[in-house]
This record gives sequence, structure tokens and C-alpha cells, in this order.
Amino acid sequence: MSPAVRIKDQWREQRLFDRRALVVGALMALATLGLVGRLVLLQVARHEYYSELSQGNRVRTEPIPAARGLLLDRNGEVVAANQPAYQLELVPEEVPDKRRTLEKLAALGLLRPEEIDELMRTIAVSRSFDSVPIRLRMSDDEVARFAVRRFEFPGVDINTRQTRWYPNADLAVHALGYVGAISEDDLKHIDRAAYAGTALIGKLGVESTYEDQLHGKNGFREVLVNAQGRSVERQGAYQPNLRTRAPAAGEDILLSLDLKLQRVAEAALAGHRGAVVALDPANGDVLALVSLPGFDPNLFARGITASEYNALANDEDRPLFNRALRGTYPSGSTIKPVLGLAALTDHTIQADTKVFCNAVFYLPGSAHVWRADKDEPRGWLDLPEAISRSSDVYFYRLASTLGIDRIAAFLEPFGYGQPTGIDIGGEKPGLLPTPEWKRKAFKRPEDKVWFPGETVNLGIGQGYMLVTPLQLAHITGILAERGRNFRPRVVRGTRDAAGHTSWLAPVEADPIRGVSNADWTVVIDAMIGTTHCTRYCGTAWVAFKGAAYEAAGKTGTAQVYTVAQNAKYNAKTVAERLRDHAWFIAFAPAEAPRIAVAVLVENAGFGASNAAPVARKVMDAYLLDAEGKLKPAPARAPTAPAAPAAPAEPAPTVTTAANHT
Repeated sequence: MSPAVRIKDQWREQRLFDRRALVVGALMALATLGLVGRLVLLQVARHEYYSELSQGNRVRTEPIPAARGLLLDRNGEVVAANQPAYQLELVPEEVPDKRRTLEKLAALGLLRPEEIDELMRTIAVSRSFDSVPIRLRMSDDEVARFAVRRFEFPGVDINTRQTRWYPNADLAVHALGYVGAISEDDLKHIDRAAYAGTALIGKLGVESTYEDQLHGKNGFREVLVNAQGRSVERQGAYQPNLRTRAPAAGEDILLSLDLKLQRVAEAALAGHRGAVVALDPANGDVLALVSLPGFDPNLFARGITASEYNALANDEDRPLFNRALRGTYPSGSTIKPVLGLAALTDHTIQADTKVFCNAVFYLPGSAHVWRADKDEPRGWLDLPEAISRSSDVYFYRLASTLGIDRIAAFLEPFGYGQPTGIDIGGEKPGLLPTPEWKRKAFKRPEDKVWFPGETVNLGIGQGYMLVTPLQLAHITGILAERGRNFRPRVVRGTRDAAGHTSWLAPVEADPIRGVSNADWTVVIDAMIGTTHCTRYCGTAWVAFKGAAYEAAGKTGTAQVYTVAQNAKYNAKTVAERLRDHAWFIAFAPAEAPRIAVAVLVENAGFGASNAAPVARKVMDAYLLDAEGKLKPAPARAPTAPAAPAAPAEPAPTVTTAANHT
């Protein structure tokens, strides 16, 4: 008999289907409830929140850059101002293909192809919703060229901004600095929100050091936009309540510079490489700061091209180099007044001590000969005449007698080998060589030894000694003030948008101590002798012949290379850039100094004939009126009392056998 065949259980299948249908129905009901609950949450419970967010898609917040503060000279003349300009900007999140967009703009002649990679890096580190400037200043023709093709560039638009303008072009550029496009490196250390919509930032000089005060505080405005990001007046019936906050302009910077004097100084030095620094020794105000050749900062403000920058960077005359602050040179004979003061203070000599000078000097036991220039005075010389007539042999002997340790200890408080602390960046400290410095600076043991001949070289400011023009102007100011020491400054006040002026107090650093008034008088009288021709003729008497004031000065000639022992220096046969540098330092009027000047003319030869005439023109322009008469002493600008330097270490005191009082 065959086995029984099981018949299909329809009832069981029906029950299984019903259970499954019930489960699916329950799940669908739960999903429906969740969806309804979510809709209630979005549409009812959080209606206002999401409504505000949705309207934010239609309203874009645009920054309103603050007007950059002005730079004004001490007489109120505008040195740096602002001009309106059309600027091409890009919002990263609204641009689908950024590189392709930039390439298309370059094809239209609105960008330079070589800029694209740098712009891509800047866009990459910018916030996606910020408007990134990609072209700083556009001509009317370029604006029209973009306007007709504007529909092809979503996320790119033209805005009216302010750009920096320097009405005097390259005048005082190394003091003022310049502004340039915000770079990828700049974005790493600035507050991006504070610079939203801002294209320029200070790069050097006052523009960089006082960037926080000049920049101001940006405002904003809300703008209604369509789906393409273009601003519109309304969308259907929607009329938003758009907010606006006005920007706060940056503070104006009131400079110590006198542009009239700056023009005279630059004109006097024109055609040469060099520097002029003039300051008020009574408070440290920098009246003129010249470094030639210079450059036009407007190139950077409008966006300098690669070829323009390369031309400046590769120029053998180095127009981008600030010789006044960063150029280091042997001091030459300008060191002699300070060395003479050191010898008097230390009682190494008396002012009337006579030393026989016959144009050569030997160290005991050495065959090396230190020679003097052919025009150097011969015979028996005392200290004042040795300074006035610039005797090398006298100071060879004096330096050898003093020794390097006493010389270095006396020079250091004057600021040799140290930055002056001027209120703009980039200053180099120069070099005050000492045995300790030499031990650290050289690697070979035989090079670490300090030789007596190096002390002799230091006696006329040669050898390893290096100074900057700013340092020498500062040291000249200390001599003029008989030891009082004010830090040089280019900025003496600020003015806010409401017109309220805040004057900065001059900073008085530690004075030179331990020097008697009689010794100051001996050295200053010797410097006065440099510019006169009475009992003997000083080295700069021709340059100051007929001056309406009494000036105290010192010439200097600094060797660029070492002349062989048996060779003679002949400027006519030496390459121009290997010729001696010309120095001159001076202050006037000698009895009540108002101005201290340091002039450097590179590769020009003797300071008396090439640097002193420049200083004379600068001093005449500052001290004399239109009739050539000495002006009354000017009233000081209202300032707070002089602020002492921040205390650090005890002020250096000159050590002597028995200091004068």
C-alpha cells in the first residue's frame, strides 16, 4: 500500500500570512507616526527656528571693510590715504570649479596666469563663505569686460572697496612700509573674521607695526539673494528685515617725520646709494629716515606683478633693502669722539696730552704697519685736535692703550652692537666685537684668539665693528644730550575716528653715567672744531663754512675691503662698489641741539666731501627760515611725560679709576 500524501494546510498558511501582515502594518504605522511626529516637530514645534534658517539661505551677510587709518607727518600732511577702487571677489562655496573659474578670468585678461596657483592656495585656507579678493584694483575697461560676461561666473562679483594710496610715491617708503595682498602666510596668524572682505594688510614699517590700530573694525550688511547668489530687492512677497552695522574706521597714525625735511634729505642724497637719519635728540623723534634707492609702495597696494617684483628683487642696488635700519657698515672715524670720551673718563689721557703723529703706527714687537691717509695731520696733537682733524695714528695709540675690554665696556651703554629699540620692525643690531664674541663666532681655535692689532683697528672704527645709520644717529643724539638717551620713534601719537588725539610719551632709556660735564664739553668742543677753521681747520669746515648756526660733527671714511700692507689705495683704480663708504654725524645748534644727523653714502669716498654736504642741507632745511636765519626753537608737541624704559637690569655705569663728578 502506497504512503499517505499530506494535503496542503491552508488554515495554517493563512494564519502565518495574517501574522506577517500584522507585523508589517504595525511597522508601517510606527513609521507613519514617526514621520508625522517629525513633521510636527519641524513644522510646528521648531517652526520659527527652521524658518529663520530657511530665510538665511536667502539672506547673505556681507562684510563692510573699515576704512584704514591715515598716516600723517608731524605737520599734518597726508602720507598715506585711501582711494575707492573696484575689486573682484570670489565666494568659494558658490563657485563649482574654482581653478576653471580663475583660468577663464585669466583668459579675459582680468587675472595673470602666474597668480592662479597662489590664489588657489589663498582660497583653500579661507573660509568657504568669505568673499576672497582675487583682483585688488580694476580699471573701468576691466569692469565693463567682466560685467558683460558676469553670468558665466557664479560666486564671482565686483565690489567697491578702498585701496591704499601713497600720494608721494617712494618718499619715506622705508619708514612707512607698504600694504599688500593678504597672503596664505598672513591668514595663519590673523583673525579671519576681523579681516573678512579686507584685501590688504601692512607688510613693513609703520603699516605693519601699527596694523592693529590702522585696520579698524569691520561692519556688515545683510543682502537678499536669489538662487544664483545675486542680490535682489525682494523674492515674491518676502521682504526681510535686513540688518546693517557700520564699520569703525582705523586710527590715524601721527608720525614724527617731517615730509619737507624728508624731501630735502632724499634730494640731497639722490643719485647715490645710502641713508640719512635725522632725529630730535631731546625726545627721540625721527625727523627724516632715508634709504636710497627706494621703490613705489603703490605697486604693492594695487597688486604687484611677478615681473615688477623680480625687477625690484634682482636690482643690484637693492631698492627693497632698508639701509637706514638694516644696513651694517664699519663706523669709520665717527667712533673717535666716543673713544676720546672713554679715555678722558678713564683718565688714560688728559685733554691737552700731546701725542706725536707721523702717519704710521707700530705695535711693539710687530712688523705690521698701520698707515694714515696722506692728508692726515702730522706733528704733536692733543685730543681735541685729533678729533677735529681726524688723526688715525692718535686713535691707533689711544685704542691700544685703552685695551679692548675697557673700550667695549664704555661703548656698550651708547648702544653699539645693540638695536636702538625704534618702534618699527626690521632693525639690525650691528656688531660690537669683543674677545668673548670672537670665541663664539669662529670655529677654528686659531681664529678664536683676539689679537692686539684688532684693538688698534677698532680705534678708527674698522675691523669687525659694524653700525647702522640709525644707530649712529642715536649715538649722535646721546652725545648732543650729554648722556641722555631717548629711544628713536617714528610714531608720536594716534587719532581716532572722532578726532580725539592721544600723544605717546617719549621713552627715555638709561643715561650714560660716570662721565663728567667737563669731559662732555671737551669732546663736544672738539666736534665743533670739525666744522670750523680757526686755530686749525677741521675736516668738515668747508661743508659748514658760513653756517648760521654752530654745528658739532665728525667725518668718517669706512673701508670696504682690506688694502695689502705694501699697497696703496687709489679710488680711481678700484671698482666702484669696493670704494670706501662716506660717513658724517652731527648735531646742531651745538649749544642747544634740536637735530642730530647721520649720513652714509655708499662707496663715495671721504665723508668730508661727500657726506657732510648732505648733512648741511638737511640741517639748513630744518633750522633756517626762508631768509636763511635761525628759526626760534619749535614748541614741543603736547605729549605725556617721558616714560622710562622698562626696568630690566641695572643701568650700565662706566667704570673709572676715579670718576669725575
